[in-house]
Amino acid sequence: MNDTITVVIRNKNQAESLDFLLTNLKKRYSEDIDEIIVLDNRSSDNSLQIIEKQGVKKVTIDQFSYGGSANLAAESARNDLIVIFSAHAFPVSHDFFKLIKISFLKNSNLAGLRCLHNGNDYKHYINEVSSKENPNEAGVIFCGSAFNKKVWEKFKFKDDIQTMEDKEWSQRVLHQGYDIEFVPAIFCYDIKRTDEQLFFRYKNEVIGSYQLWHTDYKFTTALKMVAGSTINACRVFSSSMYYTFKRFCFLVKFIHNKPEKF
Repeated sequence: MNDTITVVIRNKNQAESLDFLLTNLKKRYSEDIDEIIVLDNRSSDNSLQIIEKQGVKKVTIDQFSYGGSANLAAESARNDLIVIFSAHAFPVSHDFFKLIKISFLKNSNLAGLRCLHNGNDYKHYINEVSSKENPNEAGVIFCGSAFNKKVWEKFKFKDDIQTMEDKEWSQRVLHQGYDIEFVPAIFCYDIKRTDEQLFFRYKNEVIGSYQLWHTDYKFTTALKMVAGSTINACRVFSSSMYYTFKRFCFLVKFIHNKPEKF
């Protein structure tokens, strides 16, 4: 395999984040990246102007699916090392892509790498949790992960699974004897979802979890979810109102009894 890197970014109506990510990639990692591609899912904001301004390659997704977009990312890339991001994520560590390249050069059996972005990732990396024992939390995630196009050519991503196409692929290539490892390349996952977006994500995860992990959902599960969510919402509301009142009382007291200025 060649050791040059293609970065592929999945985007839909995230122009501001996309602009920041592309600026970050060009400003800090230009010597590490050979190619940048934006997979745009018919954005209606000014994403296309951002892509044109930044001078990177655009590939349009007409009918989006997670597995299908990942396959399109691999098909569109001219290099064997592919790092895939969503527009709302960006690399942080200065050696992000160098560490990825070194890992693939060291291990010719490597199918993919999982980079680090949250507490669980850091703990699993430090505790040396392997993808073979925990493919869900140590396998690749298609936002801030890298994969080997040569392996993909043998094992394409499933485009008929609702979501978790990355987890399914991880399981499949691990079963075929390939390796997936953590790499201490750090990125930030920065998105604030609306309630509607959170519900959409929840639906996909329920379906994907059933398809992949065979999670058994029952009516009692739904009732427990509603009860737990209601109790938690009441607890959060009560705590928020309590501390809102305490802040008010403190501020009134402070106004009447201000400390000496330095």
